[in-house]
Amino acid sequence: MNKLFQPVSYGNIISSNRFVMAPMSRNRATEDGCATAMMATYYGQRASAGLIISEGIQPNQVGQGFMNSPGLHNPAQAQSWRRVTQAVHHQGGKIVAQLMHAGRIGHPSLYPSAHQSLAPSAIAAKGEAYTSMGPQPYPTPKAMTKQDIIDTVKDFAQSAQYAIAAGFDGIEIHAGNGFLLHQFMATNCNSRDDEYGGSIDNRLRLTREVIAAVCEAIGAARVGVRISPENSYNDIAETDSAALYEALVNSLPKNLAYLHIMEAANRPQTEIIRALWQGSLILNPHKSWQDGPVSPTVAEQVLAAELCDGVAFGALFVANPDLVERVRIGAEFNELDSSKFYGGDEDGYTTYPNLQQTAALA
Repeated sequence: MNKLFQPVSYGNIISSNRFVMAPMSRNRATEDGCATAMMATYYGQRASAGLIISEGIQPNQVGQGFMNSPGLHNPAQAQSWRRVTQAVHHQGGKIVAQLMHAGRIGHPSLYPSAHQSLAPSAIAAKGEAYTSMGPQPYPTPKAMTKQDIIDTVKDFAQSAQYAIAAGFDGIEIHAGNGFLLHQFMATNCNSRDDEYGGSIDNRLRLTREVIAAVCEAIGAARVGVRISPENSYNDIAETDSAALYEALVNSLPKNLAYLHIMEAANRPQTEIIRALWQGSLILNPHKSWQDGPVSPTVAEQVLAAELCDGVAFGALFVANPDLVERVRIGAEFNELDSSKFYGGDEDGYTTYPNLQQTAALA
């Protein structure tokens, strides 16, 4: 596992190893979107990762898609994140904030503002939101006006500035997984007939504008972009995926911190993007739909094949706060309790033991 332990740079962010903690929603923020002391403990426990990518953080109020998800769109929220970044830095780690506008994914009953979701077009997503009243169908969103789009671009840039003020080492723009930017890119949920719909370049316009605005706000070397080509999550259908991502990748600023791919059983497309993108690349590898959690063996394979520079681990980091050390010495992994993924208290969040705690209990 030698390559996993080699240092690597993502723009201005120098990581001590190639383990990346993937962005994973855990829904432990306050009702008004502030990070909590419990969240600081959680991220601090996992600071041995070369780079931590935070859970999705909404860049404005209407971008919230889930109950108790955190925000970065006002001073109080920015201040609340300082204890998280300080906890990570105290342990020698690096952390970036993933800015994620949920778009049409969400439900008014999930948040105090009870807002109607925004999306490229007034087309509801198939599926259901999990609310305090049980599963509820996703409602029809409001089609964004040009002013909504202008405001959203500004909000991403302002949120990035809040992130840096809060002590984050950089930010990641989420342009995948069926959230707002991905919704503009996909043909099944973007039926606009203006400059933000129709052609590939038009459907990529918002994503490019957000990337440009954020890079201007904090510098491209502190900005990553996450994509998930051909991922149908959240009712997304891409009819021109190969051409879409070729156009996007070719237009990315060359001095971005990194490009992050969430693979969806489409290794050939990953290989094409890797050939197109000469900068740092983080991969969450899933070569087939049968793949389980990303393993150290798989990570070493994709690093050896030079498909990426860092590997994003999800579930293993949830259950193993000291994952890096466990892999280093070949220790067993903790058993994952998926029933505690979303919401709740410390149980199943900060209570997974590290090796020293396990030894003490034994």
